[in-house]
Amino acid sequence: MNSLETTMGRPDLPQLDDVDFGPTRDALHEYSRVLGDWLKSSRPKRKHWWHASLRPALAGLTSGVIHADPDFELTLNLRQSQFCVQTSTGEEFRTLLQGQPANEIARLVSDFLLGNGLAQHYLPDSASHSSANAHTGYSAEHAYNLAIVLNFVSAAMEEFRAGIHEETSPVQLWPHHFDLSMVWLPGEKIPGQDPLDEEYSDKQMNFGFTFGDGGIPEPYFYITAYPFPDAFPGLDLPAGTSWQSDSFSGAVLTYKTLLESNDPRGYLLELWNILLSAGREHMLRAVDEGAGQ
Repeated sequence: MNSLETTMGRPDLPQLDDVDFGPTRDALHEYSRVLGDWLKSSRPKRKHWWHASLRPALAGLTSGVIHADPDFELTLNLRQSQFCVQTSTGEEFRTLLQGQPANEIARLVSDFLLGNGLAQHYLPDSASHSSANAHTGYSAEHAYNLAIVLNFVSAAMEEFRAGIHEETSPVQLWPHHFDLSMVWLPGEKIPGQDPLDEEYSDKQMNFGFTFGDGGIPEPYFYITAYPFPDAFPGLDLPAGTSWQSDSFSGAVLTYKTLLESNDPRGYLLELWNILLSAGREHMLRAVDEGAGQ
């Protein structure tokens, strides 16, 4: 049975030991930043930096089509451990990922695109590329497992997102932190903030997943809110999820704990919907506020 098959309706999700897969995660994190650099240099800015985020793809992660001359697309193929570039003129470049430094990948991509007619002004600032560190513990098997998990989480997020009537962000991966997220934007502004600065003025909740970081080294799900309601830490959460306030304020569920559930997808949807309902209750102005004025 492969990782996409199921047992009695339960997804056969892989274990992710942060010690074993850490070098692979760190390498892929740096490779994703190469894609992010091209997005920032080649796309018009969108609110909340949505122009600079990656999208889940069947193979792993993609930039989507970048409209230039020629148009091109960058793909981080986690299933086959390849970095791929395709152009609208039919040219294609692929290199096998083996833990090599990200700046080597960045140089190969730049040389390929410039050699196929891309204008120099689309080129990212070389200073923004990832480091020259090699990742000797890189594993194609671990990269494949990360692709399986990304596919599962993004599918659950898309299902959750489909039931929300307010504005939401795309389901997207942020190269800077290597986390997958979806943001709820109910449309209200925070009093006292510049309404033209959406980063600080838009009320929002972030439903995310990361493969681990300096604060929590193992893979985990997080739900945060801005501004963070005082009532949130007193809310009852499904067993296994807890509130934390060390490096950030929010609800946290470790991936390891999710695997103990008989229905991981159902657990996530229940958790997300509980907190979305709480956000509507505690973050938004009362419907009848100002009635009769």
